[in-house]
Amino acid sequence: MSNDITEQETSGATGTPLTTKSKVLETGASIVQDLSPVKSICAHLNAFHIYADEPHRCVEANHYCAHINEVSPWLLFFLLDDHPDLRQCLIYDTPAPNARLIGIEYMISPRLYGTLPQDERKLWHSHVFEVKSGLLFMPSASKTLPTAAWEAAEYKEMEEVVGLYGKTYHFWQVDRGDKVPMGEPVLMGSFTDERQVEEGKVAGRSMKEVWGERDERFGISSQAKKEGREGIEVPGVHADADQWWKK
Repeated sequence: MSNDITEQETSGATGTPLTTKSKVLETGASIVQDLSPVKSICAHLNAFHIYADEPHRCVEANHYCAHINEVSPWLLFFLLDDHPDLRQCLIYDTPAPNARLIGIEYMISPRLYGTLPQDERKLWHSHVFEVKSGLLFMPSASKTLPTAAWEAAEYKEMEEVVGLYGKTYHFWQVDRGDKVPMGEPVLMGSFTDERQVEEGKVAGRSMKEVWGERDERFGISSQAKKEGREGIEVPGVHADADQWWKK
């Protein structure tokens, strides 16, 4: 058997499995180093991203997000400068320990989005359909937290995310089988209606079919979430967002 690294694959990527030495170093680093930026991650969101230059092509995305800053709406009356709500997310292909980091997403408030130049606003996408359809959800890894309590927390998160705008780039096109990140980063977007989902493809497969498999894998029902989110107010979406669907 060849030991050529280019002929070996681990976790869907070219390369050999982690050695015991590497695992020990990882464990030691987590104990003695300050990993504060990563430790600030406070939410895991799962959805699907579409390729802006090929909007009917999509891929599953696991977001691990941290809040950079935020301010309660009533405090804005007492602040003279701009304190926007800003989140940043690492995007992985799966929630597994050996998941591949495939991209990043920034989320900002409508207030901040409105201050951006028009050309910049065209790079951002809305989250309304993702939230209202149940496509976007927060996976729970807890075996003890009551389902009702988790769903209440998820509902509150969805109330916030529904109005945010996201700017996303993927570096690793795993859906086409790339074993390492290839080429330049690619701008990504989101679905904005059911018709787009019907035409969507994930690695050549029906988006609807893959969506259903996603739900089964996580033990959820997007339809139930859709019905449960009927009370979430639908915000207006800026005309400059989601440009790939308007060409």
